[in-house]
Amino acid sequence: MIGHLTRFILAFAMISLVGCQSTTGKTAGQTIDDASITTAVQAKLSSDQLSNFSRIDVDAERGVVTLTGVVKSAEQKMRVVELTRQVAGVRTVNNNLQIQAQ
Repeated sequence: MIGHLTRFILAFAMISLVGCQSTTGKTAGQTIDDASITTAVQAKLSSDQLSNFSRIDVDAERGVVTLTGVVKSAEQKMRVVELTRQVAGVRTVNNNLQIQAQ
């Protein structure tokens, strides 16, 4: 009885993972990688010594990182991209940051 229950749970888990892949087009591994990249970029931006970029939105999709939000200068905009590219797994950066007029 326990063997049947274990097989059922395992089968359900496998079906769920396949279902996730078919709806998003990504495997479970890709989803985890993207989440790791997003977290690593956010941590790097938040801990920057020159500026605190914690209000920038970061989204990763198959190694392509999209940045959105507001910065104070063109230099900060370039700095955010530079820091993002330093994170392992980042292939491309889409910089949608806006410079806030002062």
